[in-house]
Amino acid sequence: MTVHPLPWDHDRLVVRRGRRSGVTTMVAIHSTALGPALGGCRMKAYAGLDEAERDVLRLSAAMTDKCAVAGMDFGGAKSVIALRPGQQLDAEERHAVLLDHAELIASLEGQYLAGPDIGTGPEDMLVLREQGAPAFCLPESAGGIGSSSGPTAQGVLAALRAASGAVFGTPDPAGRRVVVCGFGSVGRLVASGLADAGAEVTVSDVTEGARADARYLGYAWAEPAEALALDADILVPAAVGGVLGTDTVLNAPLIVGPANNQLVDDGVASSLAARGIVWVPDYVASAGGVVYTVAREVEGLDHATAAARVAAIGDVVSALLSDSAARGTTPLAEAAALSRRRLGGVRTAAV
Repeated sequence: MTVHPLPWDHDRLVVRRGRRSGVTTMVAIHSTALGPALGGCRMKAYAGLDEAERDVLRLSAAMTDKCAVAGMDFGGAKSVIALRPGQQLDAEERHAVLLDHAELIASLEGQYLAGPDIGTGPEDMLVLREQGAPAFCLPESAGGIGSSSGPTAQGVLAALRAASGAVFGTPDPAGRRVVVCGFGSVGRLVASGLADAGAEVTVSDVTEGARADARYLGYAWAEPAEALALDADILVPAAVGGVLGTDTVLNAPLIVGPANNQLVDDGVASSLAARGIVWVPDYVASAGGVVYTVAREVEGLDHATAAARVAAIGDVVSALLSDSAARGTTPLAEAAALSRRRLGGVRTAAV
């Protein structure tokens, strides 16, 4: 196991090559100032370990802000299972990788609490538990809430309605042209919620078969290379990060979505504002899953009470947009300031 010197202000980055699988896994703990650090377990292929480390560092820093802005008494962390390009795991190999990762998490003695992320799901959290690793979002049959995609999508919709009220004068998405970039588990639910409310929904995704699924469900389709630049009222980034830069062609006045790390760097927030585009920070819009999970699995609250906490994301967004307009700042600057206040002056990582 390797403990790396950190380029940012994280508490800890631990990297280990699995003794069963030979696959490298890692955990980045950004902050435990508010409590144990929460964050998903991501399994995906990376070009190299440097890329994987940068990803886990960025994502864990965002989790600190997500928890702080959402008013939760938890810190931020993330973990990564770094597959090689093109590496495919059979069931036995996948189990071995997860056991290796679970041992790493368990060695942190409760500092890091895991949940599903890209490439993992509730059944994988059961495997982590086999080695004593603390993990959330277990299958419902095992006493967990299962997938957090539903509450994540509900949080995005709450954020979107609040932002629409600020930008368009009404929270009602009926008649709005919305482009959802990413037709995965959360993107599909966001698209469905918007369509049910009367929005004109266009979707885009790189996954094979997504076009047929979208058309079967009655959505318009856009090629991924063209989706960001479509004329629309609202753009919903719901896939990969790093899609919004200073030179990205955009034709929507409002951007709200669940994709992590949407900006190439934090300076893009000012560039978007200068172009008259309102961007709701991704870690604010995407907090519904972790808010709901903690409410149900840690605090033992019922569904209705937990869902009400998710809906309150809309109130957070309204306040951030109101403050940024009044002070001439960006929503990202206001969210970062709120996070710092909750953390008692602990500086969050710059990207």
